[in-house]
Amino acid sequence: MTKELQVKYANIQRDTMELFKSLCLECQKKRKRPMTKGVVVKPILSTEFSSRDQVDLIDMQSMSCRTFTWIMVYQDHLTKFCVLRPLTSKRAVEVAFQLADIFLLLGAPIILQSDNGSEFTAQIITELRSMWPELSIVHGKPRHPQSQGSVERANGDIKDMLVAWMADNKSTDWATGIKFVQFSKNLA
Repeated sequence: MTKELQVKYANIQRDTMELFKSLCLECQKKRKRPMTKGVVVKPILSTEFSSRDQVDLIDMQSMSCRTFTWIMVYQDHLTKFCVLRPLTSKRAVEVAFQLADIFLLLGAPIILQSDNGSEFTAQIITELRSMWPELSIVHGKPRHPQSQGSVERANGDIKDMLVAWMADNKSTDWATGIKFVQFSKNLA
């Protein structure tokens, strides 16, 4: 912001810029959320792509788009490469279908980590294991989002980027916007 202002204006004080940023609605929408620092007891280490992937859902029911009400976030733990998919529900059938589609595109991970939601513990997800016998599905601790820390942080970033995309494009079509957010997130 300082560099941009120096091109057109002179003698703009830092406190004036901070005041402007605190009152600007667009700046507030694009502002990063404050990071909460926590102690990781045992960090998860990954050594290669697709050795451990994480999956989670973002609830978008309050602003449904067409028939979509959820976003599935699938993220490689090592590279943070993510795949975003709009979902019409969080039923296990739909989640399993999207996971199978991702596995057929990128290959199945050795470990797939998810929370304890029924959409990830259902029989259909277990059937994925019969198709990929080397796949191991692990679940985080109940009501303990820190065990899914990497993908939970990604969820926050994705929400922020999606809000910014919708504001920039004057659109409420987040189902289209997640494709651009996925591209931007993976480009970084």
